[in-house]
Amino acid sequence: MSAEPDPFRAIADPTRRLILDELTESDGQTLFEICSRLTMRHGLTSSRQAVSQHLAVLEQSGLVHTQRRGRYKLHHIDPGPLRAIVQRWLTTGEEPPP
Repeated sequence: MSAEPDPFRAIADPTRRLILDELTESDGQTLFEICSRLTMRHGLTSSRQAVSQHLAVLEQSGLVHTQRRGRYKLHHIDPGPLRAIVQRWLTTGEEPPP
């Protein structure tokens, strides 16, 4: 993995986008909860290890932060990197031509 945070690389994968969707709906989930929601709501049967690797990429890009609470590791979405992208290119103040 690259040490450079890259939100584009992180959101290029559809599974990672689903994980972000689930964290947007219910922030602060454990790996078990995320895996359960991916299976129940999206029929995704990725292994815990695969989802953990996706979360690592999201964490490396700055889109997900983790917090230890006892023996649980909670995952929180951080839209900051995406907000920076929007502010860079989509807030010029001009409307696009029709």
